[in-house]
Amino acid sequence: MDTASFQFVFFGLAVALVSNFSRSRVWRSAVLLLASLAFLGFLAHNPMVFLPLFGFLLLGYAGLLMIEHGWSKSAVWSILAVIFVYIWLKKYTFLPEGIFLHSLYFTLGLSYIFFRVLHLLIEAGDNREKQHIGVGPYLLYTLNFTTLVSGPIQRYDEFARDQFAAEPIPLGPRVVGLQLERIVRGFFKVNVLAMLFNMVRVDALAQLAQPLPPSLKLYAAFRLAIVYPLFLYANFSGYIDIVIALARLMRVRLPENFDRPFSASSFLDFWNRWHITLSTWLKTYVYNPLLMALMRRISLLALQPLLGVFCFFVTFFLIGVWHGRTSEFVFYGILLGGGISINKLWQIELTRSLGRKGYKALASNPVYIAFGRGLTFSWFAFSLFWLWGDSKQIGKIFTAIGVLQWLGVWLAIWLCMTAVLAAWEGLRAALLSIRTSGGPVLTSRYARVVYASALGLVAFVVVVLLSQPAPDIVYKAF
Repeated sequence: MDTASFQFVFFGLAVALVSNFSRSRVWRSAVLLLASLAFLGFLAHNPMVFLPLFGFLLLGYAGLLMIEHGWSKSAVWSILAVIFVYIWLKKYTFLPEGIFLHSLYFTLGLSYIFFRVLHLLIEAGDNREKQHIGVGPYLLYTLNFTTLVSGPIQRYDEFARDQFAAEPIPLGPRVVGLQLERIVRGFFKVNVLAMLFNMVRVDALAQLAQPLPPSLKLYAAFRLAIVYPLFLYANFSGYIDIVIALARLMRVRLPENFDRPFSASSFLDFWNRWHITLSTWLKTYVYNPLLMALMRRISLLALQPLLGVFCFFVTFFLIGVWHGRTSEFVFYGILLGGGISINKLWQIELTRSLGRKGYKALASNPVYIAFGRGLTFSWFAFSLFWLWGDSKQIGKIFTAIGVLQWLGVWLAIWLCMTAVLAAWEGLRAALLSIRTSGGPVLTSRYARVVYASALGLVAFVVVVLLSQPAPDIVYKAF
């Protein structure tokens, strides 16, 4: 079952329908657990391939029990054990190959389960009033089919608040309508927009490898670099739209994972809008503790802003490394951490030279914002080569044209996206300014119905009548 197919959507809707047969939390939990196990069964039919995954879950739960019983230093050792076993199961290349399991086993969703298990262990270790989490709630939280494959990463207390509430959150006709609209929108993003962007990317990649005139190769390089961030956004955010809507129909509120990321005027702002639950998790459990530890040891006020820069680099370097097990992802992490660090240093230096009021005035200048938005997109697009390509493929891409030509391509991308994104923001603001007494026309119920119907029809034509398969969800790989 593909995670953005008609089958997945119908499966989720059926589970939501059955879940609402009773308002009992026992009933809703039983339905979610059975649905999550059935979903695993659809993904892999051989039960033996799940043994390492369930062993990982068992290790995490054993750590929780040890912390609950107050065993000395159990939290630290449990966290280290979970991290090592995760690295081992994912087969990170800095470990000797001989220690890996060589039989086939299931790792889909392991990266997101890893964050949930670590969250439980860290919170249990920090919480003096130990909260017992039973086996059932533990499995529901870690194996929830709506967040299993590609997130979003939800905190346990938020999940438990809705899933185990004696009185479930309301689900009226308006809420149902909004969620169905969101499912249609997400399905369109994945199955139409992402498919079209991927076709452009594949065509551009093929042209770069061919003996074509320099002008055509430059155009291919431009398209290849500019289209992948758009493809990734449509692909990943579309899937997130679907699962957030399905979960809400099951009376569980999942956290948002995107907030118009290409509207960000800086790389720091971008990561407050892109894969929000991932960056928030690492800020909570890496950035904040690391910064506090360094500030306790280094009290010199002049160095404290630089401590923040260093902690940002470490945090976003780990985001890159989490995405994959090879050296390409190490460099991806360096690019993410480097982009964040340079952005922070730039802010510090401008604040120092212009003063807080001067920097605030500059940061609110529309021209400054527009160029910052274009530069943010360009840096993200550049870093993504190390997300999807291996070293051999990346080498071929960057040697297909000369260094000066590539510099021209990146300058063109910066200027192009500065203009395009500024125009998009202006158009959006203008359309939303068309209002009636009930609010913006474009967000009215009738406009949304027409909009969702049109998207649904186009998606149906593409998927069913044209038999055009959608690209797989990229973040399944992580």
